[in-house]
Amino acid sequence: MNFEFSEEQNLLKDSVDRAFAKSYGFERRMQVLGSAPGWSREAWTQMADLGLLGLPFAAGDGGFDGGPVETMIVMEAIGRALALEPYAQTVVLAGAVLRHGASAALRAHLVPQVAEGRLVLAFAHGETQARWALSDVATRAVRVDGGYRLTGRKVLVVAGGIADRLVVSARTAGGRTEAQGIGLFLVDPASAGVSVTAYATHDGRRAADIGLDDVFVADADVIGDPAGAFPVIARAVGEAIAALCAEAVGAMDEALAMTVDYLKTRTQFGVTIGSFQALQHRAADMFVALEQARSMALYAVMSVAEPDAVRRAAALSAAKVQIGISGRFIGQQAIQLHGGIGMTMEYKVGHLFKRLTMIDKEFGDVDHHLACLGEGPGLLEAS
Repeated sequence: MNFEFSEEQNLLKDSVDRAFAKSYGFERRMQVLGSAPGWSREAWTQMADLGLLGLPFAAGDGGFDGGPVETMIVMEAIGRALALEPYAQTVVLAGAVLRHGASAALRAHLVPQVAEGRLVLAFAHGETQARWALSDVATRAVRVDGGYRLTGRKVLVVAGGIADRLVVSARTAGGRTEAQGIGLFLVDPASAGVSVTAYATHDGRRAADIGLDDVFVADADVIGDPAGAFPVIARAVGEAIAALCAEAVGAMDEALAMTVDYLKTRTQFGVTIGSFQALQHRAADMFVALEQARSMALYAVMSVAEPDAVRRAAALSAAKVQIGISGRFIGQQAIQLHGGIGMTMEYKVGHLFKRLTMIDKEFGDVDHHLACLGEGPGLLEAS
């Protein structure tokens, strides 16, 4: 199997890496982090100008026909820069819902707006009782003349407080945990009956809890089958997991690079601390953990197009487990090898560890995905 990038992919990687290195340094990120919105409209526009916001969409819908590998390249750069803009939420996650579930007419209406940076989307799916069970949806959608009325509450909606539109899951039929009977609805957060409670997350991003009190959604804003959206949700979340794995690899790569540079420059007892063999061994262990994570991130990227849902889920769970283990180890080692400076909020390495910690929790932590692998056919059997 060929793991080499094509010429076009290498050009994309060089372009994206240069753009983030030039315009999204750590000082710039700290300014964005401290701003009221918590993200930069200017940076979002720059991503649009580079074609990144339309990357995974089909050219016929207004995109650039990119695939999972191209998304991985962008997400690694986002991980290294710790970019705060809602790329994963709008382009990857909600974008996958549009690509796999929306009608041609709805895609034609929404995708160009996303690609041009005029529309921010957020996927409102998680609920208090559900934890990470994708089919556990208590929010209800009742059929009325001309559309549906939604009632319920969504929690931890990343970018929910800044989104122009919310992609909301709600149950039109069946019991609370059944996969069948779930629909997807496009909701304007300014609609009557919608309440948005925004807050900052542990890593500085913005999220929100969304209240829905008899919110009307017209038929034109129903995404796909109003009772058969679960496969679309599972597919979209799978693509988001692969993208998060790539982002984590970028953050781990940056943490290791910063740590090695620090070991080469920090002096103690008249010599650089990188000359101490014990610290060299710890840096080598970090490198091994990074390469393990990188391999599994590639595996996740290759698995998102797997048509068999069981095999796809097993591969993504395995990748998420390794990403969580490697991220925790590399983050801890980076903090410890930096000493006191690693604990300060004025230094990037601590922010990298925070982001890696949050990535582990998104869409299921290590324990959750180990349980998924244990309850399922197992990675070897699934493959």
